Amino acid sequence: MRNLAIIAGAVAVVAFGGSAVAQTASATQWNPTYYGTLGYSQLDHSDGDLGAVTGRLGAKFNPYVGVEGEVSFGVKDDDFSIAGVDGSIKHEYDAAAYVVGTLPVTDQFELFARGGYGTSKIKGELGGISREVDGASWNYGAGANFFFDAQNGVRGDWTRRDFTDSDAGEVDVYSVSYVRRF
Repeated sequence: MRNLAIIAGAVAVVAFGGSAVAQTASATQWNPTYYGTLGYSQLDHSDGDLGAVTGRLGAKFNPYVGVEGEVSFGVKDDDFSIAGVDGSIKHEYDAAAYVVGTLPVTDQFELFARGGYGTSKIKGELGGISREVDGASWNYGAGANFFFDAQNGVRGDWTRRDFTDSDAGEVDVYSVSYVRRF
């Protein structure tokens, strides 16, 4: 929970600190820009490491504040064996919504922090018996975007998912994505 407060503070600093810079240039007008990303996410958890294809759609209301939605579908399972019995953990899907604070460093490079809420579905199998688990989580993280031109770029980010069920723990998600502004 302490980490959530730290990241929320970082989002606020990026979002509101950037508005002070904007006041010195000119008044910020309502001119939203939109973007989408598609990439790969590695989910690291104490019970297994999973992979997913992740897509995002976002809107930036000004250069400093925006929102984004995220959906991932599992593509890499984690297989294991317990006392000679084979099992696997599969990432079915997750979905989340975030508030994003952005700090433009140059025209091509920007840093961001984000915080939001999501849900995940994991399926486990052991010895022919399967169980599906849904989990809600508070999510927070940070990353960077680098743009090659006005529309195309790459994104790298880290997100922590703190699940609300105390038995589920936490998952660190590392993502690399293609970014397209439109």
